[in-house]
Amino acid sequence: MSTTVGQRIRQLDATVINKIAAGEVIERPASVVKELLENSADALATRIEVDLIDGGAELIRVVDDGEGIHPDDFMLAVSSHATSKIVSDNDLFSVHTMGFRGEALASIASVSKFRLRSRQADSESAYELKVEGGKVGAVIPAGGPCGTSIEVRQLFHNTPVRRKFLKTKATEYAHATEYFTRVALARPNLHMVLRHQNKVSYELPATDNLLERLRMFYGNELTSQLIRVDGELGGMKLWGYAAHPSQNKANRKGQYLFLNGRWIQDRTVQAAISEAYRGLVMVGRQPIVFLFLEMPSDQVDVNVHPSKWEVRFQDSQQIYRLVLSTIRDTFLGMDLNGSMSGPAGKPSAPHEETPEQQQLKLELTHWAKDQLQQAESEFAGIKPQPVAPAQIPSLPQTSDSAANPFTTHSQEETAEAPSRGETSSIHSSPESPPQAYLGGEVRAMQVMDCYLLVDDPSGVMIIDQHALHERIMYEHLRPRVLEGKVESQQLLMPLTIELSADEAGVLLDHQELIGEFGYGLEEFGGNTILVNRYPVMLQKADHAQVLRDLVIELDTPGRKPSRRDLIDSLLHMMSCKAAVKAGQRLSPEEIESLLAKRDLVDDAHHCPHGRPTAMVLTQEQLDKQFGRLGA
Repeated sequence: MSTTVGQRIRQLDATVINKIAAGEVIERPASVVKELLENSADALATRIEVDLIDGGAELIRVVDDGEGIHPDDFMLAVSSHATSKIVSDNDLFSVHTMGFRGEALASIASVSKFRLRSRQADSESAYELKVEGGKVGAVIPAGGPCGTSIEVRQLFHNTPVRRKFLKTKATEYAHATEYFTRVALARPNLHMVLRHQNKVSYELPATDNLLERLRMFYGNELTSQLIRVDGELGGMKLWGYAAHPSQNKANRKGQYLFLNGRWIQDRTVQAAISEAYRGLVMVGRQPIVFLFLEMPSDQVDVNVHPSKWEVRFQDSQQIYRLVLSTIRDTFLGMDLNGSMSGPAGKPSAPHEETPEQQQLKLELTHWAKDQLQQAESEFAGIKPQPVAPAQIPSLPQTSDSAANPFTTHSQEETAEAPSRGETSSIHSSPESPPQAYLGGEVRAMQVMDCYLLVDDPSGVMIIDQHALHERIMYEHLRPRVLEGKVESQQLLMPLTIELSADEAGVLLDHQELIGEFGYGLEEFGGNTILVNRYPVMLQKADHAQVLRDLVIELDTPGRKPSRRDLIDSLLHMMSCKAAVKAGQRLSPEEIESLLAKRDLVDDAHHCPHGRPTAMVLTQEQLDKQFGRLGA
């Protein structure tokens, strides 16, 4: 160990120690919300109210009706490593409370203007303590009901460097709402209220049915697609809800795991969830689950990190097997006539299935039977009959080439292709691949509803229809975005989209940037966003999914992209969304239009992501494959 030249080693001041600890525990206003909510829950509160101003940067107030704090303990409450939740080191291996380290209040008080007011049931009055930037005042009598009220004003006011790194109030509010959501899902028997800028965002009555609380946060669209799961292995229990595979995200933010009432993240569990959904969701997409794991506290170490999100299981392989088998067995072995009640005595155990959930179970059962029959047929050497693909809507048609670059403009047709008058005939039928005939000769043919075969002077060109159209859309959209000339369609009736708190916060935080792409967004309350206009090029798109994918592009962890980088990234994503898809049958006119546009864009040989749009099989290669060389 070395020391600074000329300096002696000395004990740090308690205020400095608390500020250092605050760096680990208090990252942003949401961290304060988390710690105070956990303390209120541990105090056996039945009602918790949270008030935020400017996302919590100016004010965080948490009021509960719990047991309260004895006035003699006020000073200890704001001291480092002082807690009522553990006594000895042995207690660390049997923690039953959400908080236990005794760091939170001292850390918060050291970097804010802090006020604690509390009253116990047998006390004649409440008492109050103020701390400003770590300077502790006196405990004085005050008025107030039973329970505890904590106010945190001007967070990081005495550490301006930390305050400078706070995001916008929309972003900070979104993070705070996420912590509020986690506690609300873990404790549905709590009446919880969240207000922002003096407006109620959530009013959550206490309930015994977890589905009711999930519906308050995520709406009917997702909740109706949730399936009850229950499992038990080696003294451990797992219960909760797994979403239908059609409900998925581009990241794991839709996966909620609670261990003994505490929200956690764990790679073992995440791997088991991914394996359970293998083959049911597309590669790169993640399923949505809300799972509650219960196990003896001596089989898990929760004292791994100050945030208490990371845990260490005694037997992680057993956890993996429990999660995997519970979800898989539910999907593949549902008892349609039986009820699916949760663990006895748990708040969310009573559960009556809705007609939508019964239909969902029926569909999954049919899916499981089809999979088994297919496997048996293949094993017996019988080729199963192919399933007819779902009907895919045709490409949007419009006379405005600026609105839909897929449609070929008449002047471009004159320059790049024979005129309409030279087209002798166009043949296409459901039984045969679409073919475009120009001047009596085949110009192109679509195969597999994915590729275009085009006659080329050197052989046969194979074009990926999606990759080529993606490049065309990118080249069409890019100059319009940079010039602020994206065509938008105004909605007479705004579209309401329910998102998670994080998603809504990110979109509102980048509202101006997203507007440059043709989307008009408004805050509607809670996690609901109003869409009052959308880009014409995405007229048939699933706007909710487009906006969720925009969030992924805007909120990628670990990077600090410039505005130009963000614009380019969003252009790639939206071009991909607007382009025709693999598996989409094109009309002969659409094939003609696509090929005509190919010659009008830069870098037509690659899509915006770098994939080739076409490849050529030369006559020499074909002759070699067919053994014609030297014939």
